[in-house]
Amino acid sequence: MKALLACVAVRARSAALVASRPSLRLTLVASGVLAVLPALGQEGGPDRSLPTIVVIGNAEDAIARQPASVSVVTAAELRLQQPRSTEEALRAVPGIAIKPEEESAIVANIGIRGLSSADYKTLILEDGAPVAPGLFVGNGRYYNPRVQRMESIEVLKGAASLRYGPSTIGGVINYVTRQPRDGVELGLRSGSFDTHEATLELGASTDSGDAQFGAFVTHATSDGFMDKGYDMTDVVLKAGLELAGNQRVAVKYTDYRNDANISYRGLLLGEYEAGAEYNPAPDDWFITGRQSFDVNHEWDISDKARLNTLVYTSETFRHYWRYNTDNAASGAAGRWIYTDTLNGNNRDFDRFGIDTRLQLDHSAFGVSNEAEIGVRYMKEEMLDMTVGATRATPRTGTINRDVVDSADSVALYAQNRFLVTDRLAFTAGLRAERYDQQRIDRRLPGAGVVNQADTSNTEIMPGVGVTYVFDQGPQLFANVYEAFSPALNGDALNGLTDQRLDAERSTNLEVGLRGGGDRVRYEVAFFRMDFDNQIIPANSNSQFQVTNGGETLHQGIEAGLGVELGGGFSLDTNLTYIPDAEFSGDRFDRNGVLTTPDGNRIPYTPEWVANFGVAYGRENFTGGLYVNHTGSQYTDVLNTRALAESLTGFFTGRIDSYTIVNLNVAYDVSSRLNLAAALKNLTDERYIASLRQGIYVGPARTVDVGLRYRF
Repeated sequence: MKALLACVAVRARSAALVASRPSLRLTLVASGVLAVLPALGQEGGPDRSLPTIVVIGNAEDAIARQPASVSVVTAAELRLQQPRSTEEALRAVPGIAIKPEEESAIVANIGIRGLSSADYKTLILEDGAPVAPGLFVGNGRYYNPRVQRMESIEVLKGAASLRYGPSTIGGVINYVTRQPRDGVELGLRSGSFDTHEATLELGASTDSGDAQFGAFVTHATSDGFMDKGYDMTDVVLKAGLELAGNQRVAVKYTDYRNDANISYRGLLLGEYEAGAEYNPAPDDWFITGRQSFDVNHEWDISDKARLNTLVYTSETFRHYWRYNTDNAASGAAGRWIYTDTLNGNNRDFDRFGIDTRLQLDHSAFGVSNEAEIGVRYMKEEMLDMTVGATRATPRTGTINRDVVDSADSVALYAQNRFLVTDRLAFTAGLRAERYDQQRIDRRLPGAGVVNQADTSNTEIMPGVGVTYVFDQGPQLFANVYEAFSPALNGDALNGLTDQRLDAERSTNLEVGLRGGGDRVRYEVAFFRMDFDNQIIPANSNSQFQVTNGGETLHQGIEAGLGVELGGGFSLDTNLTYIPDAEFSGDRFDRNGVLTTPDGNRIPYTPEWVANFGVAYGRENFTGGLYVNHTGSQYTDVLNTRALAESLTGFFTGRIDSYTIVNLNVAYDVSSRLNLAAALKNLTDERYIASLRQGIYVGPARTVDVGLRYRF
């Protein structure tokens, strides 16, 4: 423990230096890790999970208790898939569609059930705490947790997601980070595009298991596909202590930094058709970082009551330095021509939150009940600044924008599961959320000058669900609930005026059946989401930034099947079919111009997404062949079919369907040494992954090889 305390003291004294000097930060982390190593000794001692909020859980009946569709990407699946990003790990989950931008997925582009993967209507958590930089102030894309720290990924849809926050229209994705294990493990991986990755995992505990410590450190560098390189460091420190026989506390500290040579600019059409594979914006940089500190307290009040309290705080930044273009010269040259001026679009986010929930078993109403009652307070702030710079001084210059967005929110929620019989359970829940938003323009000070705008909203969201087990074992589940996604400050207070935007609201319905036995498991679900107000992202039509959008309809079916074939072979396949993800009724802008005709499809919502995987496991060897098919999709609200360039805005057009094939193998040389290899995009298919200010090309064939050794 002395070594552990010394490590913590070193990090506390060095916090200011760490924030400004990334190389020194990594050195200090390594020094702290090395200081703990002598205390570890041989692998052994009790392994006990630290208190963590999960949305599904690890109990044997955890899935059966949910009146909704659920999916879990397990630790074993992550080890076999060897994903480079959390997005890659989620690609095979039913209902999910990904809009790739680059292979390490520095920003998140995840759509669920016909919700655009360019939008942010799904709540993303890590160990129960929100990780999107701002749920109310924006923007959900700027931080995407690294897959190397993950033990599993939970995906929960349906009414039960009301317990966790706003923006749960699509559901909840909860990344569960790795638990400390006594001992030391080193992982090394190298691959295409000169990619190199090293991960160090270590853990220690007292003989009784009352105190635990763990560290997970990853450093990765890459030239990147199309020379979109990055230099990433990710650190997670965990510690836990049993305070008494019925109380435990855990703390988690994370420190992430990524300097990426990526841009919103992609290839021009002629470059793409000519097969270009160079970075179209070689001098643009997307620099991100996040530090967080969580405290999780668990109190077993009795055998029928448990209180969990999570306190979380985080600081996130996204500094995006983009060179300006000479559009006339770019059009003549057929490639981007850059000037000697650039803009820093820099955003810094602060968050503080407290989430406490009481779980209570009781026997009211003459039946067994499982209740959860909770309250959450959260405060967010975003500093939005733009800096005009030059090539000679590319990180300093004139401040052209200086806006502070903030939001305070309080939520109360309650849920009760009535165990009517041993086959039938009924769940009812209610969430009330009050949020106050404010915008201040710090470039407009002085008496008599309006430099501030405020707005407030309150949302009431009920939900009900039911599960029923039939004689032969299948379980029916169904739910209906109201969900909302708030209008972010940039929309709600655009122009320092309260735009009186209502939140995006949706009534969601789901009915499904799941079951299986020793060799077969299955789940099929029909879903429907009726929006009475959807605010269309600004990149689709800027007029809608200051108007309520209108009605949309999303409905379809998910089906998944897993079969143990025998002889070590297994099969997993799923299909998502969404025939309807469309606008309901013609929509006009403020000038009376038709902008989204009735029946047009929501951008980035493929009609078909299919996954097929066959795995083989025998003794020390495991392997798998995985196929993902993503159907064609529109990229704008007008459903433009032909690819069209716009040197002053976003490219439009329909993206063709594409199919990706991955092959992964792993071999345990011994109980300590594991070897692994992955071949991604086996057929080397060239495809358009997405459109922004240019064409983003999907990564070419990629080879990764690696090893893990446990000391």
